[in-house]
Amino acid sequence: MPWRKKKRREREREREREREMDSILCDELLEEVLRRLPPRLTFSFSTADVSLVSKRWLRLYRSTKSHLCLRLSPDNGISSLPSPLLPLYHHRPRPRRLSLFPLLSLSTSCRHLTSLRISLSRPISFHWLLFLHSLIKLSVVFTPVPGEFARVDTSKRNFNAELKLKTLVLDGIRSGDYGFDSLWKSCKNLKRLELYRCEGIGDDSLVSSFVDCFNSLQEVELRRCGSIVKDILMRLEENCTSLNSLLIHDKDNHLLAVAEKFRGLSSLQLSCCFHVTAEGLRTMALAMSNEVEELALVNCDLEPGLLTTLGQKFRNLRKLDLSYNEMLVEDEFISMLASCNSLWGLSVRGCEGLTDASLVSMFKTCKQLETVDIMNCPGIGAEAVKVFVLNCLQLRALYVEESKVSDVSRSYSSKKFVVVLAV
Repeated sequence: MPWRKKKRREREREREREREMDSILCDELLEEVLRRLPPRLTFSFSTADVSLVSKRWLRLYRSTKSHLCLRLSPDNGISSLPSPLLPLYHHRPRPRRLSLFPLLSLSTSCRHLTSLRISLSRPISFHWLLFLHSLIKLSVVFTPVPGEFARVDTSKRNFNAELKLKTLVLDGIRSGDYGFDSLWKSCKNLKRLELYRCEGIGDDSLVSSFVDCFNSLQEVELRRCGSIVKDILMRLEENCTSLNSLLIHDKDNHLLAVAEKFRGLSSLQLSCCFHVTAEGLRTMALAMSNEVEELALVNCDLEPGLLTTLGQKFRNLRKLDLSYNEMLVEDEFISMLASCNSLWGLSVRGCEGLTDASLVSMFKTCKQLETVDIMNCPGIGAEAVKVFVLNCLQLRALYVEESKVSDVSRSYSSKKFVVVLAV
């Protein structure tokens, strides 16, 4: 019928216009357009939507991906992917061994991939990293699954390479896990190492393999790693000369063994260190360089006299975090501020022993303060907050309860472009 022919001609003309428009945009230009889309806009449509334009658009859209989060099981299924990447893969049940196919696909479909967070179950092998040539940051969570198979020796699949990884995050290594020997040897460019809930560093990983990644290491973070912390710190002491930031969560006084070695540390962060005595921390501070710029003692046992000593030692501090120290003595805190008058970042969140006097001392002593957190400090009132906002001339961000922010404080903060994060 005539109207059908008319509709057909209109569709043909529309397709012709689309082909002409598609030919105008070269691959490089279209990639740049997709790469510059804001994240919210990017994730407002899926790869299925992009694929409706053309296969070329879908291919180029995938190539712009630089970050990815996925989960692989021994069945070779991908159980979790960001929605825009779901069409990249299809779940097909296979025998219980981890195939390279999904990971190898990343090297071709997402050639700009620089950051990958992945959940893996055992057996553990990292030889697929050889094909991710642009990868800089890798986060791996080792998750148990129901009916998990016995540990398998993967040493026959070891590889010898030099990866570009700068940041490595490993969560859940078990004592006796295989597969880490080649990983440690290949991370010669590593700048940051984070270990969470780890019982070991791998059964087939000799000490010499593990310390291979220490050459350029600058930052180390250890959380809930129990008995292996002491050994790791000892290895760092013996083999790492470039470390400048160390964060340890839930530990004992074996940190003293490395204080003398790490004189170049610029950042020291301790959390929940109830087994570190004041005398131990004092001895550690005296052994370390006075160039430390960032100090965090979060939820620790701060015995009398400690803060005064630390303030006198670390006079170059720029950032200080004493959060959740309920027994913090105000006089000692004020004494420490007098010695650390170069601070620009300060947090005393949850320090119930502080009063208005502490806030007054902050702006009188620390003229460079830019970011301050006084949340959950019941001894500090709204009037003191107002005086602080009016007198802390460099202030740019203040964390405080809504009830302590008066109209005057809010008005003056807006004029000074101070962000008051009240909750």
